[in-house]
This record gives sequence, C-alpha cells and structure tokens, in this order.
Amino acid sequence: QVQVVESGGGLVQAGGSLRLSCTVSGLTFDASAVGWFRQAPGKEREGVSCLSKSGGSTYYADSVKGRFTISRDNAKNTLYLQMNSLKPEDTAMYYCVADPNYIVVPTHKPDSDDFDYWGQGTQVTVSS
Repeated sequence: QVQVVESGGGLVQAGGSLRLSCTVSGLTFDASAVGWFRQAPGKEREGVSCLSKSGGSTYYADSVKGRFTISRDNAKNTLYLQMNSLKPEDTAMYYCVADPNYIVVPTHKPDSDDFDYWGQGTQVTVSS
C-alpha cells in the first residue's frame, strides 16, 4: 500500500519562506517521478513542480520559477519543495505526487492524471 504524507505547510507573511516535505512509502521511491500540485479555492488544480527519478530533469510552473526549488533525498524516500519570496497568490492546498511511469519534461506542464499516487495535502497560506 502506497502512502504519501506531506508536512511543512502553514501561515507565512508575503516575502517569507516555507519548506514542504513529503515522505513516500510502499513505492520504489528512487524509481518514481515525483512532484507537487496545488489548488486554491475556486481554481483548478495546477502542477507546480516535478522532478525525475534521477533528479536530472525538473519542471516548474512559470508562476514559481526562480522562487521555488524542488529536491529529493532518495535515501530518506523524501521529496522537498523550498518556497521563497512567497506571494498571497501562492496560497493553496499543496499536494505531493508520485508515479513510476511519468517522464518529466521541463517544458511539459503535468496533468493531474499523470500521477497515480497523491497525498492528502498541506495548506499554505500567505498573508499580505
């Protein structure tokens, strides 16, 4: 049974930073692409960032490029999202995802259907 558990969300002022973490079990972590999606109230879910199995290929949404950094620690089966210079528009529920079959292409926006395994989400709220 695959379990995906996020942590690290919270309330932060605009311009601040947060680091999200995600631990995956029941899946060969280092053989899986991983990533983060987010969904704000009244908006569609969007792919924020993805990272390939090897860590050599990444995708970032244009809205977070230069501010967010995705990374993974395969020894700990853990994925991270370092979020800097946060803006009120970053407020959303953030979901960790994993899939052994997805191929990360830096220029290709991921779709929710691309990932089979999802966490329950962690709330990020950025106050102005």
